[in-house]
Amino acid sequence: MLKSTLPQVASLFIDGQWVSSDASRRALNPFSGESIGRVFECPPELLELALDAARRAAPGVAAMPARERARKLRQAADNVRAHAQELAHVMAVETGKPIRDGRTEVLRSADTLDLSAEEGVRVEGQHIPMDSSAIGAGKLGVSLRFPVGVVAAITPFNAPVNLTAHKLGPAWASGNAVILKPSPQSALTIQKYVEVLLEGGIPPEWLQLVQGDEAAAALIRAPQVDFISFTGSSRVGELIKTGSGLRRVALELGGVGHTIVAHDATLEDSASACAMNSMRLSGQSCISVQNVCVHRSLYDAFVERLAASVAGLRTGNPLDDATDVGPVISPDSATRIQTLVDDARRDGARLLCGGTHAGALVQPTVLADVPATSRAVQHEVFGPVVSVMPYDDLEAVFRQINAGPFGLQTGIFTQSMASAFAAVRSLRMGAVIVNGSSTWRSDQAPYGGVKASGIGREGPRFAIREMTEERFVVFNA
Repeated sequence: MLKSTLPQVASLFIDGQWVSSDASRRALNPFSGESIGRVFECPPELLELALDAARRAAPGVAAMPARERARKLRQAADNVRAHAQELAHVMAVETGKPIRDGRTEVLRSADTLDLSAEEGVRVEGQHIPMDSSAIGAGKLGVSLRFPVGVVAAITPFNAPVNLTAHKLGPAWASGNAVILKPSPQSALTIQKYVEVLLEGGIPPEWLQLVQGDEAAAALIRAPQVDFISFTGSSRVGELIKTGSGLRRVALELGGVGHTIVAHDATLEDSASACAMNSMRLSGQSCISVQNVCVHRSLYDAFVERLAASVAGLRTGNPLDDATDVGPVISPDSATRIQTLVDDARRDGARLLCGGTHAGALVQPTVLADVPATSRAVQHEVFGPVVSVMPYDDLEAVFRQINAGPFGLQTGIFTQSMASAFAAVRSLRMGAVIVNGSSTWRSDQAPYGGVKASGIGREGPRFAIREMTEERFVVFNA
């Protein structure tokens, strides 16, 4: 049976058992600041047990027929749907995500598991035409795909359940064992999620759950790990890539969420989308709308509509279904965001709404006339702040965006096919969203960035390819 709705501790799940350790840290409610439980840290000796258990389990996961793995994933997805309200409640209390957004995320995670099940029965190789060369003539060549073995999955706090599903689902569907290390700021949420998955029929040997930064640092160096999948900041992603040696990695990292509003854009649609998608999840998304470049002919009208929409959002208790914007993850994060807002104002930006915080609750903030060199434009804000700036030349905007270190997603609103194609061809991004903002992700689609925004792609079909390795087979007559 499941434990109480809000776990009092985030335990470790190692070799089929829930265990504790001598070291732990407090889990805090970001809205109230109250202590809500404790998170056990995984010491080196328990991590070794987890690594050994995963290594032993990997051959069995790979040997199970794909259709059986898919069946277990679908059963687990159904159980996630049955416990959506409980999971959303824990997420709201622990991370500050508004509960209605939490319900949506939980249901999306179930879809992600289902999509993984579908893709897991379609893992395929290809025939290589050997007769195209003299040395290959008369031979039969096929390329096959096999699971890598043990996947280390390191997940963030901002969309803890669905981003965990994006790692667990494809890894299991393709026949791998997993060691999961969630963010300490969403550890209680992931404890509950793992309980739900296990109750739904996921075999215990498929998963090890560990906690703590020390465990994460050791995971990326552990020889038992074959593949590392990480979602988080670009700074930590660079450390993982440096420390992982020759092992393959998938890194889903940061961004600065540019959205372009061209001269022929529909004003109401673009302003409404940018207002919603800059403040949703308190801006704590790597594809959140952070920077909006608006053609000068629409600029004043756009800024007026954007500010009015943002000012109408309701902030407060994430457990209230009427709340649009809850707290950010911690008071320290709010202070960092406030510093970026204050810096932008010193650079000459106009504050149209918001601009203050209390504890971890940052008021939704709109800044206009922000210089492109401001830190609020160049750095990932990861908070409910949107910077708006006018432009005259579309190609100059493309150059400005490409000059930055990030390359995750950019949106463009335009009625011109020529402008849309120019954006697709010019912008060095993981995705370009036409007549939509930077904030868009569908769980079956390829997702990821270039440059400082990451390596590899998520989305079940694409993650399965990342988490399998190619083996070429030649048959001689």
